Amino acid sequence: MHGSIEVNHLAKTFKKGNVQAVKDVSFTVNEGEFFAFLGPNGAGKSTVVQMLTTLINPTGGEAFVAGYNVSKDPGKVRRHIGVALQETGVDPDLTGREMLELQARIFGYQKQSAKHRADELLEIVQLTEDASRKIGNYSGGMRRRLDLALTLVNEPKILFLDEPTTGLDPTNRMAIWKELERLNKQVGTTIFLTTQYLEEADSLADRISIINRGLIVASGTPQQLKSQIGNDLITLTFTKEADLHEAEAVLKENLSTVDLIVQNGKLNVYVHEGNKQLLQIVRLLDEHKIELDTTNLSSPTLDDIFLKITNEPEEGEENGQ
Repeated sequence: MHGSIEVNHLAKTFKKGNVQAVKDVSFTVNEGEFFAFLGPNGAGKSTVVQMLTTLINPTGGEAFVAGYNVSKDPGKVRRHIGVALQETGVDPDLTGREMLELQARIFGYQKQSAKHRADELLEIVQLTEDASRKIGNYSGGMRRRLDLALTLVNEPKILFLDEPTTGLDPTNRMAIWKELERLNKQVGTTIFLTTQYLEEADSLADRISIINRGLIVASGTPQQLKSQIGNDLITLTFTKEADLHEAEAVLKENLSTVDLIVQNGKLNVYVHEGNKQLLQIVRLLDEHKIELDTTNLSSPTLDDIFLKITNEPEEGEENGQ
């Protein structure tokens, strides 16, 4: 199918340093699906994207994008996809309109058709008023919106977006979200998204896969993933750091039904029936003369599932691999 992605035991080892960035990755993205691909820094996200978009070759396994093998038919794959990576090659001396017209001509549009397509896309990403400004004078948000327009020139069946909203203010981020939802729901574009904003994946994605240390460690709908870690999260803070670690040891020893993670000076406790468990935890810590500072009970978020699965937060940008 021209809007689908199939990945079978994909692997990538970089000769320099013998780094195995991707070990054994398999997943499927259905035609018309909004798919989010998450992972901590260095987990292999960008390497997988680079293989699927034919920028680098796999060293193991195989992948099919739009029905074509990424290693054997890279040219055919490229004709069916749009790609917006973290670093894009645009000429700062060109205007937004000139850049879009140039891209359209590269894809085979005649001169007038290229102008018409550029006008359409400028309207879609709300850059019509700034179309005659040089790209070098664009703000970060305008550059991101232009990047999106450039990926849409050839009306791709599949969009690959590598952290498209990183660094944007909330207004520009929401504008990108709105356009991605329109492309997916109204146009039927298959979207493959990597993001460091977990609420972005929660809000937009039909399904999510999480990669860690080169392997897929969880897959499912946002709700399915959140349900995997229990119903509730209890967050505990302590006046003294020593109390935090003592509390962790006490709860591990006395409560077999909880999962514990220490993060940013807090003790995160994942439980079923949070209200009952919170009372038991407070009593237990009091018995051991451990002084609590604050307690908080909440339902799990994607941040929680991400933290539990990878045991590290996702922050900053992935460095190449």
